[in-house]
Amino acid sequence: MLWKHPVGRCLVFLALVGVVLSFSACASAPPPNVKEVQCEASNITWEVAPEAEIVNFACALGEHGGEPSLLFTVGVKNVSDKDMRFRLNIFLLDMDKAAGHLVPLKGKPPVLAAGAEESVKIPFIKTTSMSQKIHVVVVPLSSE
Repeated sequence: MLWKHPVGRCLVFLALVGVVLSFSACASAPPPNVKEVQCEASNITWEVAPEAEIVNFACALGEHGGEPSLLFTVGVKNVSDKDMRFRLNIFLLDMDKAAGHLVPLKGKPPVLAAGAEESVKIPFIKTTSMSQKIHVVVVPLSSE
């Protein structure tokens, strides 16, 4: 019934505009467990487990192995009270590319101590332009 009244239509329209604006603002702002971002991408979405924190996230065009590349440097911190290993994935949604890394890559056992952090580099080889739509995922691996 609200839709049939002119004032009701305005209220419904304003509510929809508010919802759309709030979602667009959230998509560009990093969550609290992402501390420092140095990347020119216009749209970065984050999926970071509560046990992890991204202490720095940087991207730049450069070279890797003599090939032009889009290079990501990501610092991951274990904020849990247990030693853990994490899987980091970066998806370039507008380029249909993805890459991943284990944090830490090696070790006996290969875990990041509670409170410790490690930085990893992920190259997207033969990528000559900056992605504008990036999705970052950090998940803990099962300790079993």
